[in-house]
Amino acid sequence: MKTIRRLIKAGLFLFIGFSGFLSVAQAQDLHEKLSLNEAISAALANNKTIRLAGLDERIAELDYNQTQAVYLPQVDVTYTAMSTNNPLNAFGFKLQQRSITQNDFNPAFLNHPSATNYMAQLEVKQPLLNIDMLYMRKGAKKQTQVYQYKTQRIKEYITFETTKAFLQLQLAYQAEKVLTEASQTAKSVYTFTDNHFKQGLIQKSDLLNAQVHVTAVESSLAKAKSSILNASDYLSLLMGQPTGKAYSLVDQPETNLPAIDSTQKVFATRSDFMAMQRAIEASGLMIKSSQMNYLPKLNAFGSFQYSDSRLAGFGANAYLVGIQLSWNIFNGNKTKHVIASQKLKRDKLSVQLAQQKDQSRTELDKAYRDLSDASFEADQDKAAIEQATEALRILQNRYQQGLVNTTDVLIADTQLSQLKFSLAQAQFTVDVTRAYIQLLTTTTTK
Repeated sequence: MKTIRRLIKAGLFLFIGFSGFLSVAQAQDLHEKLSLNEAISAALANNKTIRLAGLDERIAELDYNQTQAVYLPQVDVTYTAMSTNNPLNAFGFKLQQRSITQNDFNPAFLNHPSATNYMAQLEVKQPLLNIDMLYMRKGAKKQTQVYQYKTQRIKEYITFETTKAFLQLQLAYQAEKVLTEASQTAKSVYTFTDNHFKQGLIQKSDLLNAQVHVTAVESSLAKAKSSILNASDYLSLLMGQPTGKAYSLVDQPETNLPAIDSTQKVFATRSDFMAMQRAIEASGLMIKSSQMNYLPKLNAFGSFQYSDSRLAGFGANAYLVGIQLSWNIFNGNKTKHVIASQKLKRDKLSVQLAQQKDQSRTELDKAYRDLSDASFEADQDKAAIEQATEALRILQNRYQQGLVNTTDVLIADTQLSQLKFSLAQAQFTVDVTRAYIQLLTTTTTK
């Protein structure tokens, strides 16, 4: 399971893309408005990972249906044509056809026979008491529940992943906005500097610094626009839609998450935990099934057949019915070792479940700390932005009066842009962490 640190790195990656994406930005000009709820609904309906989980669930159900054989009969129909010169078989064919005559006991015919037999047969096998198969059927039923919980957990994770991707798109748009404002300020400073340079009031180094600042801001702005396309493509992938659309936000997105408080905890009824618990229970039933192999099995069987010397003949019929009690007394300790292996696998699942719960509790504690840190950082950034905005205004006024140099203004403008992006990043961290906490603390009612 991804930690918050990795999630934040994924968000930052949107803003350090390669310049090669610029050509893609020119071709990817189809915009479509999208809300968070629409994105989640589309992902739950069309995401291929969810579809694969649904197929696994159906496969498990069909595997369970196969165990109906423990109750239902097996019926086979065969039609066999045979020809032989084997004395024993030839005489047997005659007996099956009920066509024995006095002449058939002639030694010449007995020693040099030639016989043909056509036999149509109906065979029925009916299980009566196979306790091992009954427990195996129960284990298969538990296995279907395992995949049901897995499907539910995948849906919960896709919901979280879609929310995170949508917030990344919001962050990309906020970065574009910040850099657009910075670009306008940088160009304004450059224009003012260029006019003063032409009048001989400032040095050329100031003009060059202004040019470099404009170029740097425009390069960052181009990467931010590419980040919008990258985030849009990832959203399309999650929603099972073709890539190539640049989504625009309907409004300020909402995560629709309940209020987060420190009393929330990891529940044992979380869907992935329940899937693991059902797997442990299924393993226990399979152990029980193997143990039942030591007991005898009771089954009924029967057959009805027609035998004739003609291809389409049904001259003689016969039936055979019976009940079979079978008991495998010793199979070379195979069952014993199978049971030992199954028990170890069940114990391994139990340890994995305990480990997964401990890991989730650790991740939840860290998520709460990350949420607190990000919220504090956002509050600090808001206050710092107000101060940096006022500082930049004062420096611009003094710059126009020739009281400060160009470098001071450029540094102040860069600082303000960095603070605005830091605020957007902190808010992104807050929203993603809240969504992650919901993922960690969700529960199921099944």
